[in-house]
Amino acid sequence: MKYSELYCLLERNGWVRDEGGRHAKYTHPNSKALIPAGRHKSEEVPKGTLHKIL
Repeated sequence: MKYSELYCLLERNGWVRDEGGRHAKYTHPNSKALIPAGRHKSEEVPKGTLHKIL
């Protein structure tokens, strides 16, 4: 999965993107969790990173 696909998946599920320093940060109104996501739209998300996020 590419980062751009991950961004769309998160946003469709209610996560809100906030631009941070080196990473985009996703927060959810119903959760205190924070998901940092790299800004590499065309690159593949490493499998370990993807599994932790999902």
